[in-house]
This record gives sequence, structure tokens and C-alpha cells, in this order.
Amino acid sequence: MGIIWTIVLGFVIGVFAKLLHPGKENMGFLMTILLGIAGSFLAGVIGQYLGWYQAGEGAGFIASVIVAIILLAIYGRLRQGTSGNGGS
Repeated sequence: MGIIWTIVLGFVIGVFAKLLHPGKENMGFLMTILLGIAGSFLAGVIGQYLGWYQAGEGAGFIASVIVAIILLAIYGRLRQGTSGNGGS
């Protein structure tokens, strides 16, 4: 059940991040899930390391969405850079 919960929560976090981030990122269902899981993982590591919250607190969800938005912005920049005009 833990894996299913991780996938569902990753999807919810990824959807929130995509809704709150300006612009349109062409990401499919799987990439949205991976975005949410990565945001959740990084927010958990950073937040618990700094002592901001413990595992399972509501602040972890908010931090996960914020980190997912940051990852989405980085993804957009990297994608924009690789699909450029060939060096201009």
C-alpha cells in the first residue's frame, strides 16, 4: 500500500505544482508523478535536516509543492535551453 500511496501523493503534488507554476509544461502523467515524488523527497530531506518539521506533518505537503514548483521551473529552463535555435 505504501507504493500506491506514494504514487497517488506524487501525482497530487505534481498537479498542484503544475497548476501554480506559470507557463505550460508539456509533461505527461508519468512525468507529473515523478515531479511530485521528487519534490516530496527533496522537501522531506531538506525540511527534516533543517528541523523545520517532522515526517507526516502538513508543512511537508506545502514544502513538497514548493520544491516541485522549483523543480518544474528548472525543468522548463533546461528544456528551453535544449530546444533553442542551435546556439543563439
